[in-house]
Amino acid sequence: MEDQMSFNSPRRTLSYSRNRGATFSVFEADNKASSVGVSGEHGPNPSEVYGFVGAISTVVATVIFMVWAYVPDPWLHSIGIFYYPSKYWALALPTYAMVTIVTMFLFYIGLNFMSTPPPTSLNSIYDENSKDPVCFDPALVEDDRPIEPYSDIGIDQINELMFKEWK
Repeated sequence: MEDQMSFNSPRRTLSYSRNRGATFSVFEADNKASSVGVSGEHGPNPSEVYGFVGAISTVVATVIFMVWAYVPDPWLHSIGIFYYPSKYWALALPTYAMVTIVTMFLFYIGLNFMSTPPPTSLNSIYDENSKDPVCFDPALVEDDRPIEPYSDIGIDQINELMFKEWK
C-alpha cells in the first residue's frame, strides 16, 4: 500500500522540470539559500557520526588517562579527587594489552601452520580443485586450435624443468 502513495517534494519536482527544459523557478533559488533540505537527502551518515564521536571519545579518554598516570597524588587530592585506581594499572593495562595482541598473533600463525599440510603430503600436490590438462586434436592447424583451458602443471613436468641437468 505504501507503493501506491508517493509524496513529491518541491526539490524532486524542480529536478524533473529542469530535465525537461522548463523555465526558471523562484523556489529553486530560495531552496538553495535556505539550506533546509528534504529529510534523507542531507545530513551526516551514521558512520560519520560514529567516527566523530569515537574520535572525540578517544581524545577525552587519552587526556583522562594521562592526567591519572602522570599527575602526582597530592595534586589530585588538592583538587578534590581522592578515589582513582592505583598507578600500577597505568603500566599494567597497556602491558597486558600488548602481550595479549602478540599472543593472539602467535596463536594465529601457529593455527595456520597446524592446518597446512606438510610439503611431502599428496594433498599439497593434488586436491579437489586440481584440473588435468585437456589435449586437443594435434591435426588442427595452429591458428584453428582453440585456447587451452587452464589446468595444473604435473609434478613430473615441474621436476623435469627444475631439476634436470643443465647441458
